Amino acid sequence: MKNSEIKALSESEIVERIASEQEKLTKLRFAHAISPIENPNRISETRKLIARLKTFLTAKQLAK
Repeated sequence: MKNSEIKALSESEIVERIASEQEKLTKLRFAHAISPIENPNRISETRKLIARLKTFLTAKQLAK
């Protein structure tokens, strides 16, 4: 997800996206613990996306 796409989202949409990405990250971690996943870089990419979403959410909340 690009920064321009994140900027276009509302606060509630960002919160929903954070929740879904955290769920995805949990599933990826469990899958990787059981048997190595094909692309382990997806774990770090998901973590970075969650951080980016949280950053934009904080910026929107402070802009109010």
